[in-house]
Amino acid sequence: MSGRAGLLRLAGRALLERAWLSIHHFAFAPASAAPLAALRIGLASVLLLQAAMVAPSLLELYGRSGILQGPLHDVFARSDLLRVGWLIDRLAPLGIGEESVVIGVGALYALALVALLVGWRARAAAALAWLTHFMLMMTAESTNYGVDNYANIFLFYLIWMPAGAALSLDRRRGRVPEGPPATTRLSLRVVQLHLCISYLASGLSKASGEQWWNGEAVWRSIMLPEYRQADFSWLAQHPWIPMIAGWFVILVEAGYTFLIWPRRTRRLWVAATLALHAGIAVFMGLVVFGAIMAVFTVAAFGVSAAPRGPVKAPAGAG
Repeated sequence: MSGRAGLLRLAGRALLERAWLSIHHFAFAPASAAPLAALRIGLASVLLLQAAMVAPSLLELYGRSGILQGPLHDVFARSDLLRVGWLIDRLAPLGIGEESVVIGVGALYALALVALLVGWRARAAAALAWLTHFMLMMTAESTNYGVDNYANIFLFYLIWMPAGAALSLDRRRGRVPEGPPATTRLSLRVVQLHLCISYLASGLSKASGEQWWNGEAVWRSIMLPEYRQADFSWLAQHPWIPMIAGWFVILVEAGYTFLIWPRRTRRLWVAATLALHAGIAVFMGLVVFGAIMAVFTVAAFGVSAAPRGPVKAPAGAG
């Protein structure tokens, strides 16, 4: 019995060691920082495009004299602290007016995005971009939708990720160490797992009802006045088209978690996901949402993380 118990302990120890090695390889194996650089550049580019679109209406959206007047504007703000109104109140005794504060916050946000785009002080730029983006989000809650939440979450990720370790001014000027940091692979895994969980939850939610199976959800999406880009009423004569489109959406989103990891299906699923978001951008006019989600998938799964040059084995590796 004692011999059998010893064998079981050895087998259990070997199993735990193999499991740990697998986890260590998954989360900490050497990786190129190129995917994180793609995330940094892509996200900053799309948010700069969004900022350019919003700039002409900046005061109307974020000022107390805009679309929502006075106290009503503050009532709809989600936070008593991190919002433009709070900053307006604190700077008013200094003679700085509302218009100057709103424009200043917007300009600071845009400058942070430019710094993030070129990789100048990448972590600090990400922190400033996240803070100003969060402040603007809290101020104009009624104008937010999913893309704003995703953008804010991934800006927060970039504060902690070594996204400036490649394709950046920080790299060019020698502000980052040679070779990718040890946290590169773990940072990439966080992005990948976040996307997988999001797509799986969305796909299962759509699959649990009838509207995506019978095409009604697709039909309503492209026919609603706020999303309608063209006259698609002719689809009423061809209901099989929105029905197949709904099946495609469910397949891409529900299958994302399982089919984007294997090498044999990864490129296909990246392409299918890009097609899905291109369709959202073209047929619903949600250009920023489609572009940001495309950036996330390309950066996470479309850019190779294979380390370049000789790889040093981690300490203690056999």
